[in-house]
Amino acid sequence: MPLSAVAYLASFFLSLLGNAVAAVALPLIVLQTTGSALGAGVVAASTAIPAVLAGLFMGVVIDRINRRTSSVATDLVSAAAVAALPVVDAVSGLTIGWFVLLGVIGSLGDVPGMTAREALLPAVVRHSGVAADRLVGLREALGAVALLVGPAMAGTLMTVLEGATVLWITAATSLLAAALTLLVPRSAGEIVPDDDPPHPTAGGTRSVRRELRDGLRALTGSAFLVAVTVLGAAAVLVLTGFQALVLPVYFTFADRGHLLGFVLSALAIGVLVGGTVYAIVGSRLPRTGLLAAALGGTTLGFALLATLAAPWVVFLGAFTVGAASGLLNGLLAVLLIERIPETLRGRVLGAQNAAVTVAPPVGILVAAVVTEYVGVGAAALLLAGIWAVAALATVAARPLRTLGPVRDDGEVRVDA
Repeated sequence: MPLSAVAYLASFFLSLLGNAVAAVALPLIVLQTTGSALGAGVVAASTAIPAVLAGLFMGVVIDRINRRTSSVATDLVSAAAVAALPVVDAVSGLTIGWFVLLGVIGSLGDVPGMTAREALLPAVVRHSGVAADRLVGLREALGAVALLVGPAMAGTLMTVLEGATVLWITAATSLLAAALTLLVPRSAGEIVPDDDPPHPTAGGTRSVRRELRDGLRALTGSAFLVAVTVLGAAAVLVLTGFQALVLPVYFTFADRGHLLGFVLSALAIGVLVGGTVYAIVGSRLPRTGLLAAALGGTTLGFALLATLAAPWVVFLGAFTVGAASGLLNGLLAVLLIERIPETLRGRVLGAQNAAVTVAPPVGILVAAVVTEYVGVGAAALLLAGIWAVAALATVAARPLRTLGPVRDDGEVRVDA
């Protein structure tokens, strides 16, 4: 495999690994430092809105500069924000204020970093010559490995190292990810204008606000992009509701809290399997059939989770959701490569990622309210029902009935 593709995949893996470690370690460090569960909640909530705004506005920047440069810059911002925590801890001691301030700064790199790396993907496909289906499938598989290894790595590091010292590791992963991205030739990251007439924002003569508006119009004006965005947000909302509330409550009430980690492992292993399968056979199967299989698999998996019948049923449901999600994420990523105009890629992906960033707290809130006033079983059924409706709406959506590659004349082939 060409060096540019290997470098991209390795950078993606390390960045996601660092995020997975930080997601587990940072709340524990906040709790250890402040002794306040409310403090941990304040830190998490305070970064949500800045992350959404950063995702939106940084999309404009990503559409103005070299794709490789934007990816490297966002990784460096993330590394600096995380590395500052142990430095402040050593110099003056960490407080809630420091956690919030550096969390907000870090959010300027997190969602924009995700957008920048996704925007760079088509350039890597063009430069490396690796098929998009294969590259995306491998990326999904590596992402699953990172999510499988990250929490265990965080737990180990928290027992071996002291407090904020763990964060040096996560900062190092972001820094190394930036270094690996530099192995992608700079010329590969240059924005290649579409064959259509120049976009009115070309040349940087318009304001950020107008460019952002153009990106949002491109997203909302495409029935396909709207459908994919809604589907992605629904998936994150439902999965987060299960992961962060329904399943912890279920296993806690069953006095089997130690089994929760195995559910997350089953999910990650499923994504690993699904992503690998897509990398191997994704380009050879009809896309409409893959979409139907992925939606059917995720619906079955969430239905199994919603039964809360027995631990082994929950494990099976988590694995099924993961495997089907690996297929679905791979297919949607390839479709987005083909259908988002190059000059608008950063803004469209930024808006999509912002919507997905909002979904997790909504899913947790919905599950929490229903669990509190009705019961955990009702919350599980509601979440599974939300996904079933989203899956059926996707199947019925006209833009997702024709998924073939886009031809040079802009028309879509029937299927591939």
